[in-house]
Amino acid sequence: MRNFKKIVFTVFGSTCAVLGVVGIIVPLLPTTPLLLLAAFFYGKSSHRLQQWLFNNRIFGSYLTNYVEGRGISRRNKTYTLTFLWLAMGYSIFSIISNFLIQVLLFLIAICVTIHILTIKTIKSKINQ
Repeated sequence: MRNFKKIVFTVFGSTCAVLGVVGIIVPLLPTTPLLLLAAFFYGKSSHRLQQWLFNNRIFGSYLTNYVEGRGISRRNKTYTLTFLWLAMGYSIFSIISNFLIQVLLFLIAICVTIHILTIKTIKSKINQ
């Protein structure tokens, strides 16, 4: 039974990790919460996979800084908000024709923007 739990948690963790990586490109998929959830599931199933997640060269330091409450660099905030608003703007004005969905997407973008702006800003390694 213990091995079954480890397999299930590993599958859930891997699914969340993949969706989190896809969320880097797709603005409505929340990258950080999915990667945090993946870390939780990996923590229950595989210390090696959890360490891989936190030591990943692409998002490991971002995830570690977020979990430890250090914050996000100004560069990442700028990138995130720029990409968010470009993708949302394109979706709202070019793809979605339903007014209520357009308003919902706009409200989601505002909420995500507020969340990103309220996270502590840290100096990136480039500026140090």
